[in-house]
Amino acid sequence: MKRRDFSLTLGAALTGTVLLNSGALAQGATPQAGTDYRVLDKPAAVEAPAGKIEVVEFFGYFCPHCNHFEPSFEAWRKRAPKDVAVRRVPVAFSDAAVPQQRLFYALEAMDLVEQLHAKVFAAIHVERLDLSRGDSIADWVAKQGVDKTKFLAQYNSFTVATKVTRATQLQNAYRIEGVPTVGVAGRFWAEGGAERALQVADFLIARVRSGK
Repeated sequence: MKRRDFSLTLGAALTGTVLLNSGALAQGATPQAGTDYRVLDKPAAVEAPAGKIEVVEFFGYFCPHCNHFEPSFEAWRKRAPKDVAVRRVPVAFSDAAVPQQRLFYALEAMDLVEQLHAKVFAAIHVERLDLSRGDSIADWVAKQGVDKTKFLAQYNSFTVATKVTRATQLQNAYRIEGVPTVGVAGRFWAEGGAERALQVADFLIARVRSGK
């Protein structure tokens, strides 16, 4: 779903988000600017250290297409070249999605993303649980064996609030209009179906690496 159409209650969001131009070019075609990827008018900030090419997965736990994309992205992340720094950024097209942004960053602060990230998607899209509010999120996390008090301390922390603000700033800098979207080097974002988007990301990484 495009940002301008996004009226988020988490229930509506579970069925709302669309993939970006999944019917773009054939899988093997050379990626084209304006069709397979977009070039930012103004570069976005990156957090990757010098010598690294940053790749950002913009996603939303509420998004069914992000749920489908996640296994492919995770496999791609694990085989990414050593000069590529990968990070995930949860988006919010309205304040209703902020609790799930906080959920991700709280899990990240507790080093629980590897353990629970995919389970959050499954809880929402397979088990159909309502993880749209802080209380339901905390209860679910506790059922995963996580100390609820410690989780809530992170969830409500200034650090997590700051990361949520920065996530929204980056989302706006990339001009993200739908998810999932893959940003590259603060300069490009790739669109298309899951496999195509990752092929385009590989193409853009090579382009950045070559100095173009």
